[in-house]
Amino acid sequence: MLALLSGNALLAQDLSGQWQSPLTLPNGRELRIVFKISKADGDALKNSMYSIDQPGPPIAVSATTLQGGNVKMTVPGIGATYEGKLNSDANLLTGSWSQGGGASMPLNLKLATKETAWEIPEPPAPPVPMKDNADPAFEVATIKPTKPDAQGKGFQVRGRHFATINTTLADMITFAYDLHAKHIVGAPAWVENEHYDLDAQPDGQGQPSQKQWKIMLQKLLADRFKLTFHREKKELPVYAITVAKGGPKLTKSEADPNGLPGLFFRGLGVLPARNASMKDFAGVMQAAVLDRPVVDQTGIAGKFDFTLTWTPDEFQFRGLGVRVPPPADPATAPPDLFTAIQQQLGLKLETTKAPTDVIAVDRVEKPTEN
Repeated sequence: MLALLSGNALLAQDLSGQWQSPLTLPNGRELRIVFKISKADGDALKNSMYSIDQPGPPIAVSATTLQGGNVKMTVPGIGATYEGKLNSDANLLTGSWSQGGGASMPLNLKLATKETAWEIPEPPAPPVPMKDNADPAFEVATIKPTKPDAQGKGFQVRGRHFATINTTLADMITFAYDLHAKHIVGAPAWVENEHYDLDAQPDGQGQPSQKQWKIMLQKLLADRFKLTFHREKKELPVYAITVAKGGPKLTKSEADPNGLPGLFFRGLGVLPARNASMKDFAGVMQAAVLDRPVVDQTGIAGKFDFTLTWTPDEFQFRGLGVRVPPPADPATAPPDLFTAIQQQLGLKLETTKAPTDVIAVDRVEKPTEN
């Protein structure tokens, strides 16, 4: 047994280095993939992934395990897993890559030498942030009714460009003020039924923060939709996110902590998250998935990478205006949302009641196009 343990420790040490290979996608495109592995405390392995044909910051690898020559790596921020077998010379991993529930693809990683190691490009310099004390507004903003046949729905930030696609005024209010649709009372029916596309750019200099984007949207709602309201306090049914027994299972993000979060569904019930706080997670569940407000009661600070995969029920995703189909194979389908959050994230989603601020609409008007 001592000899076997020593062998595993040696293999863990030998796994350190830069492992690389092109990954051939189903469309024939090749992406050069790199894993940089080093020793951490004890025999633990620290690992970061790079897709060097898609320049950007490293992607955190939550777990790298080596047992009997079998290697497994988990990349939670993109919902990916690599499994391979280490050869006797400890310089080749023969295995496969899978991502987002799709079919696995061959990926044989070679241990690079100083001469063969691919150069990892420096990520683009982060944009200069807008000053914290700035009071920005949208310098240019166009609002148009969404075309009747439009598909999809959401908010986009690309550099200094902000857009909404197929969103109602209720969607914009909930985004701007971190609310659920049930937080809005006294609004006419068109606020939830008529859809708009917004395209806007800020004034001033620098890259706005998430808070500043929301401030600009709040100003636009007041200016273009003539929105005025007052706040009231109501006790509402809510979902509370708390820490499950055993603690959270979250991977700290390696992205810029001041950068915007990335939470984009890859399908109904597949949510990869990068650089996301618990408040961000609660916000997207509240806005898109669940039928009542969601509050973060975890007390967990920081930003994380993870992927949550579950089988949604017929009452979820109504915020996106879509109908959830039944699972193709219930026997092999992922768990329900409550179970998935506990098993995959080490968190709990519980129903409760809580005093909640609501917005009571005093005045609102349909916007004029421009």
